[in-house]
Amino acid sequence: MIIPALSPYFHLLLAFHIVCFTAWMAGMFYLPRLYVYHCQTVPGSAESERFKIMERRLLKQITTPAMIATWFFGILLILTPGAVNWHAAWWWSKFIAVLLMSGFHGALSKWRKDFLNDRNTRPEKFYRIANEVPTILFIIIVFSAVT
Repeated sequence: MIIPALSPYFHLLLAFHIVCFTAWMAGMFYLPRLYVYHCQTVPGSAESERFKIMERRLLKQITTPAMIATWFFGILLILTPGAVNWHAAWWWSKFIAVLLMSGFHGALSKWRKDFLNDRNTRPEKFYRIANEVPTILFIIIVFSAVT
């Protein structure tokens, strides 16, 4: 389904999509780093409780709303005539990377709940490695869209 009425707003939709994506990525880069630092605290300590608050606020007030808005404006762009060449490889590589990023977002949310309930069993090194996932997906998404 294509909505011709969206055509005059293409650049505005694209700008909102990029701004929301940028905010989403900021959270995706920072949240695993918070988990690395959270691993270094004693469960139940004041420092651990502070990390729980920081993680909740980052996820619930910035990262998740930004992801939802990124998807919203991305879908509007897809519905804009001429915005997507459905036969081009870039579209599919970007789409798959965005799906993977969304799945990673869900994993971050689950891991936050583990920390919240003092049930984290993953070592600091796990989160250091996980911290690289959004960077790799970010590179694939940007290069797919731009080149």
